[in-house]
Amino acid sequence: MATNFSICIWSEHNAKEMSEYYRLVFPDFKLVSENPMAVVFEVAGNRIMCLNNGKGNERFNEKISFVLSVDTQEEIDHYWDYFTQDGTAGQCGWLQDKYGISWQIVPTILGKLMTNPATAPKATYAFMQMSKFDIGKLEAAVAD
Repeated sequence: MATNFSICIWSEHNAKEMSEYYRLVFPDFKLVSENPMAVVFEVAGNRIMCLNNGKGNERFNEKISFVLSVDTQEEIDHYWDYFTQDGTAGQCGWLQDKYGISWQIVPTILGKLMTNPATAPKATYAFMQMSKFDIGKLEAAVAD
């Protein structure tokens, strides 16, 4: 039995605007469908629906976030710079975009560093000092 998982993001009245915002940052953005109530698209293998709900009192928070695992510093910079342009930078790769949606922009090398008992403490100390992840600084920290 196949199970599909998708994400629905509520918007007050700007589902189309939200989808355009994400289209501009994700190179693999694919529009699936669009109507006055909702816009459905796919990015990074995930289906996302932006839905106009008309409620202005609902807010996003950090209890849920989207994690982008990327290989290069250029990719980190691309997503970080775009989302924080009108959003808010956090600590340890966390940020909120202009809609208040939380993201974690994480280098794939972090998994390797955190599962190695010799490098995990050094990597943890290094990234706890960071807002945006810096792969070079992580690698330097564990090389000492």
